[in-house]
Order: sequence, then structure tokens, then C-alpha cells
Amino acid sequence: MKIAIIGAGAIGGLVGAKLALAGEDVTFLVRGRNLQAIREHGVKLVTAEGWEHTANNVRATDDYAEAGPQDLVILAMKAHQVEAVVPELPKLFGPDTAVVTMQNGIPYWYFQRHGGEHEGKQVATVDPSGAIAAGIPAERVIGCVVYPASELVAPGVIRHIEGDRFPLGELDGNITPRVQAIAERFANAGFKAPVLDNIRAEIWLKLWGNLTFNPISALTHSTLEDICRFPLSREVAASMMREAQDVATRLGISFRVPLEKRIAGAEKVGKHKTSMLQDVEAGREPEIDALVGSVVELARLTGTPTPHIDTVFGLVKLLAKTMGDEGGQVRLQAMAPAQPAEAAASARLAA
Repeated sequence: MKIAIIGAGAIGGLVGAKLALAGEDVTFLVRGRNLQAIREHGVKLVTAEGWEHTANNVRATDDYAEAGPQDLVILAMKAHQVEAVVPELPKLFGPDTAVVTMQNGIPYWYFQRHGGEHEGKQVATVDPSGAIAAGIPAERVIGCVVYPASELVAPGVIRHIEGDRFPLGELDGNITPRVQAIAERFANAGFKAPVLDNIRAEIWLKLWGNLTFNPISALTHSTLEDICRFPLSREVAASMMREAQDVATRLGISFRVPLEKRIAGAEKVGKHKTSMLQDVEAGREPEIDALVGSVVELARLTGTPTPHIDTVFGLVKLLAKTMGDEGGQVRLQAMAPAQPAEAAASARLAA
């Protein structure tokens, strides 16, 4: 299978390396130091057990036309980075090319092939201009939820921390030969990729924790354990989760994990930092709209009160604005070794 991975960061690098090591035809669409490193040395994968494997049978380019039509395109960047690559994507499309989206939060395609009363509605928070939905035909899209935790430790070098689940699902819930074929490729690469008939429910399960612990941690400089063990912040997180559950319920979603178990799973991860706190400490733009703003938008759409989510959203957006005004120079005192902990917590709960 010809597979193009757009982005070779923590998740794109992990997925691409393991698919290539399993014998798939993998091309990375990357830029800068990652491009140079992969061209010269391939992608090195350091496993959770400390073993090192190098996928030398990969290609890397920043030219979509050079990559040419693919069987599968995997979008492995953050939600706010997708729109920039959309104009180039048709160069990767053949008649049957599928597109797997690996963004956290509510996806731009949430109401595409939805079948409910909101069929076709635009999620403006993550696709404000509508360019993403217009540029990627809905019939090509397969949803995916990312549970593994990994990190880019150097250009072209990925360290896998834990987790191996990538649930997949067609937007209309059908179990099709193409999604089964993709799941088989993922399984051959060592991942667990169950094909679900309701990928949106799985998206909400992971988002349930991300929309709460990420912004709270960024605002308070606190780890997951800190948030969950301090009664006041634990109750703020629980209140946000109850509000999100109300929104999801009005959209026909049921949660298969109780709220307290979701919080307990985060607490067990320990003194580790969420990705949003890591971004703030590094002066990078935090991923707020897909994780929190999108839920606010769906709350308005469904007429659901979300006072706690609204308050935290406003505060973390101000934090991002302050960082931007100061040229991204906001730095927080390091508290613990940075690890993508919320992915690990979600993976344990979803196993």
C-alpha cells in the first residue's frame, strides 16, 4: 500500500516508521530538519523497551507532486495546521485514495456523513473558512483516534512511550472493505486498530479528558496528579466533564467509561505534563480551539449550558494571546520530565 504521512512528528513518525518496518511503501511529506534527517538516515524508532529500529525504506519530500497519487494519506499534524496543506492534497489523490485524520478534538468533518439533524454543518472553530471540508471530499475520509504516547526527540528520531491503539471508523458507521484493509495494515505494523461503527463516540471519550486536563494544566502549571488530587481543581475538571457529557448526549453520544474512572485514570499517570502545558512552556501555540473551543461551539449549537468550560476556555485563550503578544516568550518553571501524559491516560482507559 502506498502511504503518505503528512508530518513526521511524534505520531506521524511513529506510524510511518512502523508501517515502513512492516513493509509498506511510505513517503513522508515534511520540511526543514526533519526532511534532511529522514532523507539521510531514515526514521529511527526507539521502542518503549529501549530497542532501536531504523526504517531506511522510506522516502521524504516537501513536494506533493513528486510524491504523487497514494492509496492512503495520513494527516498527522495538529488541527490548526491542517488548512495550510489542503491546497496540495489533490496531488496525492488517485481515484480511491483514502484520508485518515489523526487530529485530537472535535474534527472538522464531525457532521459530514453524520445522518442526524445537523448533517453537513460546518464546525467553524476548527474549519473557520470551510476550506478543509471543501478540499477533502467527505467520501475519502476515515476517522481515527490516537491513543499512543510518543515524542520527537530529534529530527527523524521518535521515542515510543506507550500505547498502540488507533481505532478507525467510516464517517457513516459502515464497516467497509477499505477501512478493514487499512486496519489490517496497521495490525501488521504492530498496532491495534479496531474498526468501529461509531468513531464519534470514541472521539468524545478521548476528548473528555483532553478538554479538561489540558487547559487546567496550562493555566495552573500543574501535572495530572496535581490536578486530580487537589479537591478544588478536581471538581473543576469534573464539572467540565459533566458539561461536555451533556453536550455529547444531545448529539446522541453515550460514554462507555464512567466519569470518575476517567479522572482516576488520569490521576494514575502521575506527575506528568499535558501536551498543552508542554506547548506553553516551549513557547509554542497551544492547541486550544480543537480541544476546547469546538466543544463550546457544539454547546451553543445544542443549547447546552457550559459555564465551567466557557470560563476555562476564555482564560486559556487569554494565555495564548499573551504568549503571542510577547512573541511566544512565556516560559513556565519546569516541574517534571515532559511526557504526553493525557494520551497515556486515555490509552489505559480505552484498552
